[in-house]
Amino acid sequence: MSSTWELKEKSQGELKTTVSGDAWKGAQEKAFNKLAKKLALPGFREGKVPAAMAKKHISQQNILMEAIDEVAGEALQQGVEEHSLWMIARPELGVEAITEDEVTLTFTITVKPEVTLGDYKGLDVKKDECEVTEADIEDQIKALQDRYAELEIKEDGTVENGDTAVIDFEGFKDGIAFDGGKGENYPLEIGSNAFIPGFEEQLIGMKSEESKEINVTFPESYQEESLAGQPCVFKVTVHEIKTKALPEVNDELIKLANIEGVETVEAFKEFIKKDMLDYKEKQADEKFTNELLTKVVENAQVEVPAVMIESETDNLVNDFAQRLAQQGFSLDQFKQMTGQSDEAIREQMAVDAESKVKVRLVLDAIAVKEALNPTEEEIEAEYQRIADMYQMDIAKVKELIDNDNISYDLRLRNAVKLIQDSTSK
Repeated sequence: MSSTWELKEKSQGELKTTVSGDAWKGAQEKAFNKLAKKLALPGFREGKVPAAMAKKHISQQNILMEAIDEVAGEALQQGVEEHSLWMIARPELGVEAITEDEVTLTFTITVKPEVTLGDYKGLDVKKDECEVTEADIEDQIKALQDRYAELEIKEDGTVENGDTAVIDFEGFKDGIAFDGGKGENYPLEIGSNAFIPGFEEQLIGMKSEESKEINVTFPESYQEESLAGQPCVFKVTVHEIKTKALPEVNDELIKLANIEGVETVEAFKEFIKKDMLDYKEKQADEKFTNELLTKVVENAQVEVPAVMIESETDNLVNDFAQRLAQQGFSLDQFKQMTGQSDEAIREQMAVDAESKVKVRLVLDAIAVKEALNPTEEEIEAEYQRIADMYQMDIAKVKELIDNDNISYDLRLRNAVKLIQDSTSK
């Protein structure tokens, strides 16, 4: 077999392979025998037709077409190895020329795209400094108070931000009440943003048993199309005003939080300080890494094939559907609630998909250039980490996750670490 490879645009090229001589003759013999076994003629059982008679009933064209299947797989494999191609999608097979003496096959192949790296070391990106202020700690104590606050009826006074107003309401569009716009004795916490923007603010200052008309405009993105972007009027009556009675900040309140080893106000403050600092540092690390990777990708040149974007979009849509399922929703329910189509969802996710693919391609190119292949010890440690995370036997993890996949992920991590370590932070 002989082959040629020509790379064209968007990482797609043509592998042309010619098969001749004994290889092609042998393929035709196998093809004839296979067709003969399926041949049924009057007076003969299927597959028992004599060869001489079978040749009269099986056309040479059918033999040649069948013979292509006999040689295509091996021709592709040899061509891929000869030209060191990294296929990323199933190739398309074509026949350029075919005779009894030889066949020339063409394979349209999408290969892993070439990456031209730019600067990726010593980039001018700084990691944010992290600190936890007294105000941060006080906010957490206030949140704990809110969690265990009790509502008390406000005998006098008016609705204020943070109060809960027990209301009757009914919505009207063009003077006509609309479905789903009515409620009775509804407890609405002012400032919760549970209602349409502008609704809760207009309750502030109202007294118990006071009625009022509230004018609002529904958001353009509202799921009910007949109301989206439309001005409406709500007739509202406040029946009761409840205000929060916050518990005293003491050790008894802290014990209600049920945090292991934390039973005093001072211990709670120390716990909160450490917990918030860990969270802020994690956020800073993520921001720092994302900014670094954004610069590294901007400095590189790579053209992402559409097939890679499609594949990654599939992954993102599947991940999104799984997250919805964990919340008790299906993707179909999400589409009904938001009015989005499959195409709209995929279009939104395709942007993120292309970005993710670019990052992986650039990191892999850096890993190759810097020879960042993981050691066997690192691979084994990663298997153990996954096994511990999912409480599985390590042998089972190795059955489920290929060694190459583990090695690939570690290479990318090593590339990220190299980029991070090379900055001044």
